[in-house]
Amino acid sequence: MDYTFLTPISDDVLSFVGHLTPQHLGAKMLLHTPYDFPNLNEIKLALIGVNETRGSRREASYELTAIRKELYGLFPGNWNVSIADLGDIKSGDSIDDTYFALQQLVKSLLKNNCIPIILGGTQDLTYPLYRAYDGLEQMVNLVAIDSRFDFGKEKDPLSAGSYLTKIIIDEPNNLFNFSNIGYQTYYNSQEEIDLVEKLFFDAYRLGDIANNIVLAEPVFRDADCVSIDLNAVKSADSGNFNYFSPNGFTGKEICALARYAGISDKVSSFGVFNHEGSEQEAVLFAQIVWYFIEGVQHRSNEYPYGSKEHYLKYIVPLEGEELIFYKSNKTERWWIEIPHLSSSNNKLKKSTLLPCSHEEYLGACNQEIPERWWKAQRKNLI
Repeated sequence: MDYTFLTPISDDVLSFVGHLTPQHLGAKMLLHTPYDFPNLNEIKLALIGVNETRGSRREASYELTAIRKELYGLFPGNWNVSIADLGDIKSGDSIDDTYFALQQLVKSLLKNNCIPIILGGTQDLTYPLYRAYDGLEQMVNLVAIDSRFDFGKEKDPLSAGSYLTKIIIDEPNNLFNFSNIGYQTYYNSQEEIDLVEKLFFDAYRLGDIANNIVLAEPVFRDADCVSIDLNAVKSADSGNFNYFSPNGFTGKEICALARYAGISDKVSSFGVFNHEGSEQEAVLFAQIVWYFIEGVQHRSNEYPYGSKEHYLKYIVPLEGEELIFYKSNKTERWWIEIPHLSSSNNKLKKSTLLPCSHEEYLGACNQEIPERWWKAQRKNLI
C-alpha cells in the first residue's frame, strides 16, 4: 500500500523525543520520520493523527503536537506490545478524500492484525473507521462513548452529528449492533431514544454507568470498533471550556472505560474525537490513549480466540427453552450463547457467544430473560 498520504511527525515533536529518557513511552515507539517509516509487520498498535474538522459545524482546527508530547512523555507500564506512530493523514482536497484515505489505511492495518488508534478529528471519522471493515466478511459491533446519539435526517450529509444515520442506512450494511455509553437524556429527543430501542440497540445513561462502571465491561467485550467523543467528559475534567459541559464522565471514569476497551480481545480499532485543541484537554487525551494501550497489554485471549474447553458450561431452563452460559476458568468472566438460526436472513453464520455479567446469569436463574440476549436474538432476525 502507498503511504505517501501520511505526513511524518513534526520536527518539534521529534526534538521533544530526543530529550526524553529511554524509559519514556516516546523513546520506545517506532516513529514515522522524514527518513524512516515503521515496518507494519512488527507492530501491534498504530497511532494515526487525522486533523479533519470539516464534518463539524464548529470551525475548529488544531494540530496534534500537544497530544503527542503529553503521550510520549508518559512512562509505559510493564508492556511488551509494539507501538508505532504513523504520523498524520493529510487533509484531502475534499472531506471525502480524507475519509477514503483513512478507510484504506485502517483496512490495511486490520488485515495485518494491527490495531489502529485514531487521534481525531471530529467524530464523523467514525464512519470511514466502520467502513474499513467492508470486505472482511464479518458483522461489526460499534460502541460510542457519547452524550448524544448523533442521528441525523436521512438526506443530511455525513457530519459529526449524523454519522450514525449514515452507518445504519448505507450499503453494505455490516452493522450488527450499536451501543451508546453515557448518553444524557436532555441532549437527545424522545424520538431518538425510541429509535434506539426500536432497532434493538443498547444505550446506557451517564448516571447508570457512573454509579456502576462495571456495567460497561461486557459491552466493550463484544465491540469491534470503539469511538470516544471527548465532549462526553465534563469540562471540569477535560479542560474544554469552549463548549462548556457541567455534566459528563470524570477523567477517572473515561480512562477506566478506555481500559475496558483495550482489555477486550475483540476490539480491533479505537478512536478519540472532538478534541477542541486546548493543552489541558491534550493531557486527558493522552491518558485515555495510555489506558487503552494498558488494556491491550493485559488481554487474556479468551473468546473469540480461546477454546470452550476452558469454560464451565451452565444450562438454565427458561420459558420453554434452554439458555446456555459459559464462565471462564481464567478470568471468571461470563458469556451467553446466541444459537444459530437456520432462517435465510440469519445475520450470524454460526452460534456465537455474547458477553454478559454474573448478575445476568443469576437473573436467568430467577426466570428473567437477559435484555441484551433478547435484543441480539431480535437483531439476528431483522
